[in-house]
Amino acid sequence: MTQDEILFDCEERMDKATTVLHGQLQGIRTGRATPGLVDSIRVDYYGSMTPLKQIASVSCPEPQQIVVRPYDATQISAMVKAIQASDVGLTPNSDGRLIRLNVPSLSTERRRQLVGRVKELAEDARIAIRNVRRDGNKHADQSQKDKKLTEDDCDAVKEQVQELTKQYEGKVNSMAEAKEKEVMDN
Repeated sequence: MTQDEILFDCEERMDKATTVLHGQLQGIRTGRATPGLVDSIRVDYYGSMTPLKQIASVSCPEPQQIVVRPYDATQISAMVKAIQASDVGLTPNSDGRLIRLNVPSLSTERRRQLVGRVKELAEDARIAIRNVRRDGNKHADQSQKDKKLTEDDCDAVKEQVQELTKQYEGKVNSMAEAKEKEVMDN
């Protein structure tokens, strides 16, 4: 691999790790209703597992309530079952046209558990980023052995990969800190 290919591959994979973390953090409750709480729910929609947000509009008219408006009202019972079966921990109330989810306030103990979960997810993302760094360094060493890179170029690539690692770990840390603050403050 060339120097640019190694760096591009590393940056792309590190970006994916932060994107995954961002999606996981959106699904963590903060005591406030957000549509992200139900993003991971999949509904058995005419025989295929479909994300809830593709078959219904999800909104938050109040800070403690999520409203799900199905595009196809005949599927409301399937949506209620999927919400109940999910690990979101919310009880759906259906009136036949839409589903209301009341988001209760979090206890201090539950907030601490959620902060612990945020820390776990952030550490997983950091580990993924470090694994990408390791792979990038391996590619650089292999390219040097294959005479595609000089020793100086190999060292330069490793330095740039390390800079990317620091940059993306910084992003992960700031995302985790923001989420922890959000969980503890709301």
